[in-house]
Amino acid sequence: MEGHGAQRSSPLARDLTRAFTSYNKHTVLLKKNLKETHAFFREMRQNYSNTCASSTLSSDSSSQETGQFSCISFPSHEEEFLRNTVGAAPYILVLGQDCAARYQLLNCLLGDRLLPLGPEAGQACHGGQGNVCKRRKLCFTHGRQTRLSLALPGQYELVHQLAANCGRWETVPREDLEILDECEDPAHRQAELEITLHHPLLQEAKVMVVPCPSVQPIEEALEDCTRSVIPIILYAVNRDSLSSEQVADLRKVKEILSFPVCYVRLPDASAASAELGQRCEKDKSKLQKQLLSRGLLGSLSGNCSCGAPAQTAAPGAKPQSVVGENFEKLHRILVPFTRQVLQNQQVEAASLLNGLHCRCLDLFINQAFDMQRDLQITPRRLEYTREKEGELFTSLMTIANRKQEEMKDMIVETLGSMKEQLLEDAANLEFTDIIVTTNGDPVTSKEIKSCIQQIQDLIVVRLNQAVANKLISSVDYLRESFVGTLERCLSSLEKSHIESSVHNITSNHLKQIIHRITFVNPPAITPEWKRKVAQDAIESLSAAKLARSICSQFRTRLYSSHEAFAASLRQLEERHTGRLERTEDLWLRVRKDHAPRLARLSLESRSLRDVVLHGKPKLGRELGRGQYGVVYLCDSWGGHNPCALKSVVPPDDKHWNDLALEFHYTRTLPKHERLVDLHGSVIDHTYAGGSSIAVLLIMERLHRDLYTGLKAGLSLQERLQIALDVVEGIRFLHSQGLLHRDIKLKNVLLDKQNRAKITDLGFCKPEAMMSGSIVGTPIHMAPELFTGARPERLPCFDEECWQLMEACWNGDPSQRPLLGIVEPSLESITVRMCNCGSEQKSSSLEDSC
Repeated sequence: MEGHGAQRSSPLARDLTRAFTSYNKHTVLLKKNLKETHAFFREMRQNYSNTCASSTLSSDSSSQETGQFSCISFPSHEEEFLRNTVGAAPYILVLGQDCAARYQLLNCLLGDRLLPLGPEAGQACHGGQGNVCKRRKLCFTHGRQTRLSLALPGQYELVHQLAANCGRWETVPREDLEILDECEDPAHRQAELEITLHHPLLQEAKVMVVPCPSVQPIEEALEDCTRSVIPIILYAVNRDSLSSEQVADLRKVKEILSFPVCYVRLPDASAASAELGQRCEKDKSKLQKQLLSRGLLGSLSGNCSCGAPAQTAAPGAKPQSVVGENFEKLHRILVPFTRQVLQNQQVEAASLLNGLHCRCLDLFINQAFDMQRDLQITPRRLEYTREKEGELFTSLMTIANRKQEEMKDMIVETLGSMKEQLLEDAANLEFTDIIVTTNGDPVTSKEIKSCIQQIQDLIVVRLNQAVANKLISSVDYLRESFVGTLERCLSSLEKSHIESSVHNITSNHLKQIIHRITFVNPPAITPEWKRKVAQDAIESLSAAKLARSICSQFRTRLYSSHEAFAASLRQLEERHTGRLERTEDLWLRVRKDHAPRLARLSLESRSLRDVVLHGKPKLGRELGRGQYGVVYLCDSWGGHNPCALKSVVPPDDKHWNDLALEFHYTRTLPKHERLVDLHGSVIDHTYAGGSSIAVLLIMERLHRDLYTGLKAGLSLQERLQIALDVVEGIRFLHSQGLLHRDIKLKNVLLDKQNRAKITDLGFCKPEAMMSGSIVGTPIHMAPELFTGARPERLPCFDEECWQLMEACWNGDPSQRPLLGIVEPSLESITVRMCNCGSEQKSSSLEDSC
């Protein structure tokens, strides 16, 4: 067929194309990050499922060990939103008061007169002189060749002869746009006209022009746009106000698609566009007032009109509906509006994804702390338990060995206090397995012996209970020092007075020291007889032998409990050894693999959000170079002015991981006046012509570093204040669980008032994430890494300052003063030296240093 030629691109079309190109490029990165995040989470779940399955721990322990990572997954509503966002295609939806308005706006978008305007296009959609407009839905897509076809949405193309396919055309023929009254084919009446053009804008976004209301209701026309579509909704207006039917349709659009609308006022014959622009600059137009009163325009602060740029919304703010009433300056409102709509979706998605990354990364870091603490504390707890149990065992054995005389006195005292009650209990004793008459008639000699034995048993049991209780109370004072370390032993002792085995041992021994009583004639079994038997049994007891017996039993029981406790502790140790090996393996994986990988995904998602919001920063002059990057001046970025930009090209995965973790630690820190503020990050995929990927960290710009400041000369008061600032910054990092590990002159920046801020957290890590390797700049490394090599004391050094310096570089870290001591010491020195007329000392110090 002879089709329409290649499309010319207007400035508006070119600007819109760039906006959609940027959106699609960022969507590819967002989709890649989401895919890698899903893969990471799947791998994590699989790893810990395997760990749980192969673990020799109990099911509860396994669940506890692996359950800590159960939240490493997407909440369902977040996952659905992200999938819909990254899978959504941008669409320009052209709505309007009638087909003439919609067609005029479409021609403006594509920069060519593709659709007919004027009388040949027919009457208005709402009819005139009895005519009813029946123009079908139009869908514009990209293709190398111009082509028109009729197709049922999402189904198949209809075999139909179109007028446009019969020859060359400049505008789409009217008969192809309209549904003829004589057409009776339902499929033909429902079909939409697909127009394929070789146009740059259509390479990035599809365009749809809604049909006339008589052909299809607005809710049906937009049905396909409710799924996996990012709509840019344009509403063409060619009259001063909207009809009630049009207002109702706009409200339906607002319900179906929760996106803002750009109302475009088209020029008409009644008023020149220049005059219209001048009028609306002075006052709100009738159209604006109507849209505001009907709730279709939102707040006044979010609106713009008359061709003013639509940049009133703050970065990241939800876009608002706008009105553009100067058609000649349409690009000044439409392009920013389009960018804001697209930006809002991507910022929301990137922020959601980054929030998930940060939550999970914080979980990893917290779990690393827990695992490190477990690895350090559990062996100490086991050793502490063993030591305390040994001390308790020794203490209790001392009691048993050295206090036998005290026990004898205690037994005599106990017998004296219990005698009357024992005699009374014996008199009232009901014998078992012996039938005694009410008057106490004599029974057989065998039964009398049984009665005597039961009376003796009663005395032995009661006495054993009392003695055991007193023995236990005599060692209760040890509990405060040994809580929880020998519970089984003490519990066994506490129960000894009710355990039958102990009763038997004690009873058998006591029976051997009770003189046997023989009777010639069987006595009468009366309460008096029972009391006398009990009296004889009590008097026959030997307190000394009983004390020896109890001490011997106590030692035997104590030793048995000690051995049982030691065996139990050995079993517990063996179980903990296996568990700690798994914990250490998991800790290493978290530090070296899981957390760094997730940190890199977090850096990517955050950088994507930052570049969508604020764009790519422009590099100014070079400010300095370090071991891992170059620092440039950046005039302005993200509302911050001026900025410093650190450009880092990570050479390998290890440097990527370190950089990503540094960014996470720095970004999650609360703002502090003694730390250089990190504004954001951007990943530059076009660095060195696309051969490398650079990470641009945008941070607060300060005046100079401490090295340069010292070379230029600083007073003593300024130096002491800088020292205090550095200590304050370090203490804040420590309060957040971080160690800087590379404090040096170049990493302390000064503002114009010579107040200090710490920068470059490249080696900064939580203690639980440190590998133990030596890092930092050699000359500034920790004092314990050096022997000798201490600064020379100059004559100008104040004694208190020198003592503090010496204490701070002590080779034994445990002997160095805490920063909580260093800070008040520095404050005291500052007050003493700087407020007492010490300018001469200051001058000599500057000359000497």
